[in-house]
Amino acid sequence: MRINQATDRERSTAARREQIVAATIKVLAERGYGATSYDAICEVAGLSSKRLISYHFSTKDDLLAEVLHRVTTDAAAVMRPAIEAATGADGKLAAYIRSNVEFIAAHPAHIRAVQQIVYGGAPVPTEEADAAVSRLNRLFDEGQRTGVFRKFDTLLMAYTVRAAIDASAGRLIAGADPENCATELAETFHRATRIQR
Repeated sequence: MRINQATDRERSTAARREQIVAATIKVLAERGYGATSYDAICEVAGLSSKRLISYHFSTKDDLLAEVLHRVTTDAAAVMRPAIEAATGADGKLAAYIRSNVEFIAAHPAHIRAVQQIVYGGAPVPTEEADAAVSRLNRLFDEGQRTGVFRKFDTLLMAYTVRAAIDASAGRLIAGADPENCATELAETFHRATRIQR
């Protein structure tokens, strides 16, 4: 009986945290960083008290860090299967770019929320961004080892790919065709990384 009660409590806690994070993403995306108050989050989440937020998140920075983590987790859920299904380093690079563009286009509120956190000057944990660059760096290293990619600074190229995708977010949110955007970016980095024959 106690195990069931503990499990129910854990599920309830997880559901409440999810409710708060989802509401925070919506408020950030629609109202901006400056208007993302606990009152606004309560209103959108349908919570009766701000204490429910502070019970689950000790500070607003902790809540915003969880929003960033949620966005990267949701993006990984879209991107990982596409990357894993691709073959060869060049195929995986194209899948990385295409799936990331697809995620941005399909989740504009997530992207606006992240932009608002960054532009608002909140402390941004770098673990997720560093992990994304590290994954690309490893992909480029592998592609060079297997003779798929030419010699270049793999870390610099990883940062360049991330910067190009991040820069495309504004256009995608404004309604640019994600297929055209993904194709253009994938072709650009195919040309930038391939061995010239």
